[in-house]
Amino acid sequence: MLTLVPGGMGGSETYARELTRQLASVDGLTATAYLPGAAAGFSEGIEERVIAGMRSGTSSISRLGVIAAASMRASSIRRDMQSATVVHFPLTVPVPRPARRQSFVQTLLDVQHLDLPQLFTRSELAYRHHFYDAAARSADAVITISEFAKTRMVELLGIAPSKIHVAHLAVDAGKFTPNFGDRENFVLYPARGWQHKNHSRLIEAMTAVREVRPGIRLVLTGGALDALGELPDWVERRGLVSVEELQNLYRTAAVLAFPSLYEGFGLPPLEAMASGCPVAASGAGSIPEVCGDAAVLFDPTDIQAIAAGIIGAIARGAELSPRGLEQVAQFTWERCRDRHVDVYRSFE
Repeated sequence: MLTLVPGGMGGSETYARELTRQLASVDGLTATAYLPGAAAGFSEGIEERVIAGMRSGTSSISRLGVIAAASMRASSIRRDMQSATVVHFPLTVPVPRPARRQSFVQTLLDVQHLDLPQLFTRSELAYRHHFYDAAARSADAVITISEFAKTRMVELLGIAPSKIHVAHLAVDAGKFTPNFGDRENFVLYPARGWQHKNHSRLIEAMTAVREVRPGIRLVLTGGALDALGELPDWVERRGLVSVEELQNLYRTAAVLAFPSLYEGFGLPPLEAMASGCPVAASGAGSIPEVCGDAAVLFDPTDIQAIAAGIIGAIARGAELSPRGLEQVAQFTWERCRDRHVDVYRSFE
């Protein structure tokens, strides 16, 4: 995980951290995490190797710098992990490539850059074509996080379905306290200010919601929200918040709105369901697969549909809250771990 940027990678970081924690409990399996210096202590329960001089970052230049540094140290890193049967890259980018005698497993969360290329710069597309797509085609196995993502990889990358393994992400429901009582008059959307997260349409839809429910507010959390520009006074731009604050927002919000145009999985709807919060979510990408019948789904390109979904989810709160808890129970980190272990052991 030499490209890891602690605190800056959203759901992929949550996945990687939970995977290290879960692998520590598997009998007969020994896992070691390889990390850049800034990520020391990231792994929970498994051995770590911190590679000195590796400085990760989220920009293309920073990532290429990490890749160059890893390439310079490739021989020593390979020597250090020469006893490994399987080398897995949960953060997608395979640096350095493992020895030929070792099995190469790549996690590829989605292929949004192929489905929505207009949202990416030329340099980002080139980076992903090389380190995501070409690597997936050469990997011995690819792990992804939804049946939707697998289908798109088969169609767009031409990878055999038998080579792609689905390990759904999860929520530790024990870390959330469901509230089935009164809720406050605000809509919550926790998402970075990226274009595909569809904030602009949500804000337009909230204008229509406020005509039906006067005074209702919109609370936004997540990084890069300054990119949204000037917002109405009834929108709170809280930015990055603590885990405790986010859990309290889930517990008290009238509804979670999740209008994303594209998701390989999408954790916030499950986190909201674990908190008893009604969910109104996009019908795009993997989101219906994640939400099942425990949410109100809408067309994320239709502003009136978004508004109607939010209003409908609030009205159906008493029905959706218990249904959401049942849905969350289907997604556990233990199940996610077991799918990974099955893949690893297939190379024994």
